[in-house]
Amino acid sequence: MISTLHSRRRGADGDLTPRLAFGADYNPEQWPREVWEEDVRLMREAGVTVVSVAIFSWARLQPTADTWDFGWLDEVMDLLHAGGIGVDLATATASPPPWLTTAHPEILPVTATGETLWPGARQHWRPTSPVFREHALRLVREMATRYADHPALVAWHVSNELGCHNVYDYSDDAARAFRDWLRARYGTLEALNHAWGTAFWSQRYSDWEQILPPRLAASHPNPTQQLDFKRFSSDVLKDYLRAERDLLKEITPNVPVTTNFMVMGETKGMNYADWAEEIDFVSNDHYVHPGPQSRDELSFSANLTSGIASGRPWFLMEHSTSAVNWQPVNVAKRPGELARDALLHVAHGADAVCYFQWRQSAAGAEKYHSAMVPHAGADSELFRAVVELGATLKTLAPVAGSTRESAKVGIVFDWDSWWASEQDSHPTSLLNYRQEGLDWYSALLALGVRADLITTKSDFTRYDVLIAPVLHVVPAELAKELTRYAEQGGHLVTTYFSGVVDQNDHIWLGGYPGALRELLGIRVEEFGPLLADESVSLDDGSTGTLWTDRITLADDRTEVLARYDSGDQAGRPAVTRRTAAAGSASYVSTRLGVAGLTALLPRLLEPAGVHSELPAEARGRVELAVRRNDDEQFLFLVNRTDDTVPLPGFAGDVLYGTSGDGGLVLGPREVGVVRRPSA
Repeated sequence: MISTLHSRRRGADGDLTPRLAFGADYNPEQWPREVWEEDVRLMREAGVTVVSVAIFSWARLQPTADTWDFGWLDEVMDLLHAGGIGVDLATATASPPPWLTTAHPEILPVTATGETLWPGARQHWRPTSPVFREHALRLVREMATRYADHPALVAWHVSNELGCHNVYDYSDDAARAFRDWLRARYGTLEALNHAWGTAFWSQRYSDWEQILPPRLAASHPNPTQQLDFKRFSSDVLKDYLRAERDLLKEITPNVPVTTNFMVMGETKGMNYADWAEEIDFVSNDHYVHPGPQSRDELSFSANLTSGIASGRPWFLMEHSTSAVNWQPVNVAKRPGELARDALLHVAHGADAVCYFQWRQSAAGAEKYHSAMVPHAGADSELFRAVVELGATLKTLAPVAGSTRESAKVGIVFDWDSWWASEQDSHPTSLLNYRQEGLDWYSALLALGVRADLITTKSDFTRYDVLIAPVLHVVPAELAKELTRYAEQGGHLVTTYFSGVVDQNDHIWLGGYPGALRELLGIRVEEFGPLLADESVSLDDGSTGTLWTDRITLADDRTEVLARYDSGDQAGRPAVTRRTAAAGSASYVSTRLGVAGLTALLPRLLEPAGVHSELPAEARGRVELAVRRNDDEQFLFLVNRTDDTVPLPGFAGDVLYGTSGDGGLVLGPREVGVVRRPSA
């Protein structure tokens, strides 16, 4: 879908060959008319093929409730088409204009403490507001009707980063919509009262109108109410996405529709695994977060985006050429990082590489955010690096349309477990669901072992090893699926605080880890969380933090792989493995961090026969990702270090990179791409 977007229209060079798309958010309304033609000229120089336009243009397109101004956008669309550049046209609904919020302040979001979020920034609208939806869909209809047949139009871009700043709204509109959502989910008040455990703290409801969002309360709000409100908040944004999509499909049925996800960092309010089927192709925004795992986190997020897209190609809608503007300290990228970051996304399935934004703003909140054309202009090292990347992406055109080749290891990422495991009134408030998953991923990278980030909707049987860190929410059917997986030859690895609750956040009684207790062959009567400055040692030399469990072996098929050597659980099992018919199920009861997991993983992978595909000297220094089509494999080899790494044995058709004696040589922070016939 993505690699052929440009084939909806013939560019100025007449080229219809599928290729990797390249571009940015383009905001011509920020610049005088005389800059626009220079922009198109520079875009062609850089190899830009697609831009997203009109993302924050509502106030310009509709200056008042009864007036429209499309003339400037008509001209921009025509200029881009003449330059051979396709347009991913945004519906411009991301931020309502001042006239709308002045006339209808009831569309503004409300916080859990009852404060109104006022205009002056962006995304100041309630996802459940019928007034907002009426005005937004009116704008969508006007745009779709006007540009339905424009030759530059290659895709629709619904809103922008839905839920980035307004995912949780506690207004009266939200309360009404929440009650409707609960009626649809539970059917009866009796079922809701059971699911929410309202016998506790005298919370039993006798009328639907008594139910509210989890606003500021005297103590801890009902945990299932909190979890359902997270599910509801994701669902109402998805419903809004559908509303725009359905209108666009009514008017332009042959134009693909997407919206940009934010699979990165701690952005967790939107269940993107659930949203993916609502759009024609998955798009994602990603920005590097500084720290020791910054590039691993980029790889993790790109990999997870591929999992959300079910391995199909996806669109990198936004990332940065260099520094951003919203971190405490905004560090510029070093030489080579612009290309490496972009190509690492391509390695994990991106068929489009786009930036925020084309030209760096001279005013506004993001004026210090880097762009393809910086404040210094085209005569700059940054723009020259952009031009070089454009040429590289053209060289890698054969990759376009290929899909991710499955690894032998899958890491399960589950939004319900993310939401529920980090709620209040738990054994510890220090648990970080995403960080635990990232640590396992970093450990596999350190071993040179490929892994796929997948969701609970994925086909587990494709993987020899399934790692499910902190899989806290385990409905009965998921427990059965995991048991079948292990019994049929798969090797499951899970961790502390897994299998503890069902879909209603109710404890699986009888001892932890609840729904997975029999499969794992262990029983835990009480958790042993650790204070922030506490740690325990294990007899394999590793160190545990955050958590310990008082484990009793409940099955003679369960072996101990490591024991605690210190702390309250000294002498007791810390890591276990139970054989399960043809497979096994292992349990890690403490947070080992990257170093501890790197030491442990070879023992966990051994029963499945999983090992690195890289030469020993490259393991931990190089990341391997593989894409394939019916005829060819594309091996992406990414240097994770600042040193030169030789890769003997990786010969063949080198699409990108430096060939050496009998293989590939990766310079510091470089990427190589080798093409081979498919097995």
